[in-house]
Amino acid sequence: MFTGIIQSVGRIARLEPRGGDVRLAVDTADLDLADVQLGDSIAVSGVCLTAITLEPHGFSADVSNETLSLTSLGQLKPGDPVNLEKALRLADRLGGHLVSGHVDGLGKVVSITPDGRSQRWTFEVPATISRYIAAKGSVCIDGTSLTVNEVAGHRFGVNLIPHTVEHTAFSARRVGDAVNIEVDVVARYIERLLSSGETPRLDEAFLKQHGFA
Repeated sequence: MFTGIIQSVGRIARLEPRGGDVRLAVDTADLDLADVQLGDSIAVSGVCLTAITLEPHGFSADVSNETLSLTSLGQLKPGDPVNLEKALRLADRLGGHLVSGHVDGLGKVVSITPDGRSQRWTFEVPATISRYIAAKGSVCIDGTSLTVNEVAGHRFGVNLIPHTVEHTAFSARRVGDAVNIEVDVVARYIERLLSSGETPRLDEAFLKQHGFA
């Protein structure tokens, strides 16, 4: 699991084709990898990858054809910036929201407009994703935890403060760029509960069992 709080902006060092898949090498810049071990998870622009080699300032991971086709990783080139976050530890602060690193699909940057010192960004997503996005809810874009301002059809807007733009790969994004979208996991659980055909209820026994009554 991750928090959606970007720890560093790295760059793609190499992409090596491996029989249909790709081995991705990432230059992690100033991200401290001292506490990372082989097999640990690192989110690369919102995609959870497993570190299979480690260097003082970098790591590599195998990326399946499935992941390449469903995320923006398949469009990356050497030198492209990527958002990086190490896996959440139980003692860490949860500054953003719970993020799994399992991307739901691709969105597209529709517009970027100044709003005081901040920027208003509008994204467009497929209907299969837009149904889970709600105003004032959380969404993860390229691994960054953001609050949704408004929703209109298959488009939604967020506000990026100067710190977020300067310390993430958003500084390199342009209108038309593809971005990785992960919806709030709570929305998916609610849909699963409602689609089960059972009426969710908090009865007295449940409340007593969990100390609420």
